[in-house]
Amino acid sequence: MQKNKALIFVYNANAGVSNSLMDSVHKILSPKTHECNLCELTFGLVSEHKKWKAFRKQSDIDMRFLHKDEYRSTFKSKFEKLHELPVILYQDNYDLSLFMGNDELNQIEEVETLIQKIKSRL
Repeated sequence: MQKNKALIFVYNANAGVSNSLMDSVHKILSPKTHECNLCELTFGLVSEHKKWKAFRKQSDIDMRFLHKDEYRSTFKSKFEKLHELPVILYQDNYDLSLFMGNDELNQIEEVETLIQKIKSRL
């Protein structure tokens, strides 16, 4: 594990069981209008994608996952205005920088592509 370094994945969805259920229904009924491609890439209807889970478990960098409401309360909106969600942020000690932005995440169609992009930047 890389000490004091982490990737922070911020989903464009709120936390909670009811929000997760609504998200799954949205994925079924209107997948093209789903607002969180990061959710699509890393999770299916009810569980984490197997390839993503395997990558996450074998990675040597800490990965943290926040929903937008958790992100807002954790970082007190300090960075929210800078980045449209979803995003991946890179934390190095107390410094936080953009690792992969909304525009780039929305262009990715397969979890394998996301994994490769992350690996190539670490």
